[in-house]
Amino acid sequence: MKKTSTRLADGRELLYYDSRDDSVRDAVDRRPLDPVAITPEIRRDPLLGDSVAIAAHRQNRTYQPPAGECPLCPSRDGRLSEIPAADYDVVVFENRFPSLAGDSGRCEVVCFTSDHHASFADLGEEQAALVLAAWTDRTAELAELPQVEQIFCFENRGAEIGVTLGHPHGQIYAYPFVSPRTALMLRSAADHRRRTGRNLFDDVVARELSAAERVVIAADHWVAFVPYAARWPYEIHLYPRRRVPDLRGLGEAARAELPGVYLELLRRFDRVFGDAEPPTPYISAWHQAPYRAAGRDGFALHLELFTVRRTPGKLKFLAGSESGMSVFINDVPPETAARRLREAASV
Repeated sequence: MKKTSTRLADGRELLYYDSRDDSVRDAVDRRPLDPVAITPEIRRDPLLGDSVAIAAHRQNRTYQPPAGECPLCPSRDGRLSEIPAADYDVVVFENRFPSLAGDSGRCEVVCFTSDHHASFADLGEEQAALVLAAWTDRTAELAELPQVEQIFCFENRGAEIGVTLGHPHGQIYAYPFVSPRTALMLRSAADHRRRTGRNLFDDVVARELSAAERVVIAADHWVAFVPYAARWPYEIHLYPRRRVPDLRGLGEAARAELPGVYLELLRRFDRVFGDAEPPTPYISAWHQAPYRAAGRDGFALHLELFTVRRTPGKLKFLAGSESGMSVFINDVPPETAARRLREAASV
């Protein structure tokens, strides 16, 4: 992998990740952009203790442009975009409309491919491995920023999820705090350790492997399963068999196997509802340990992949119980979802 750093016209950083070591990235951003001057605010909820980002400038972000005006496509044929090059493998750059910036963290966009009409599931294993390398590199670099406590790599796909740009891409949030969901996991893990003397994440994976009925894929270095108390109709958790706190800790064997396993899971999501349906909307979220929180060493890197589609033509909306009280009601038994995802395996 070759990494090349440059700057966009408004001063934001852009990084090319290329599979070829002889790639040359010298294109200049020729757009007349003003320097970025954004100050999102972090406010703390006194009742829940949660942090909320206030980012009013995001009201003006680009929304569902036609393919010919996509800001994530390469700059070519006289049209200038966020990526100055005429083509690229993988690109990461600072978000023009970030939820977090400066002392309140950082937001980056990850473009998985220059092909506007592709999706992550369409990538080959080599390209998926390059994305993994970019996630890992950004995790390592952002962890060095003094204001950053946790790195969150994720992808939202589909208009049903709220995606504003159709180009295949994800994001990286560098939070200046420990996210509420991670804080809950850490508290549960600490309580489990006090009661049993064991690691909670290890016990969860062992239980799923022993029961087997919710396991979707059991590879040499990774295991994917529908969790016992799944919140979403189709939800998969993917863990490395050897527990590590974040992407940086993965061994070479696990790193080499991940692209094939991950691509297979995404393709099953596309197949489980049948070819008549549009591509399945989903959120793919990498959970990594915070850097300075107690319990970091006992945290387990894992991916949570889920869709808001509950059956062909119908979505799972977060209504009163879910949105008002955070009590989820799942219409699809996890064992049924796991069976259907196993049946959607590649031939």
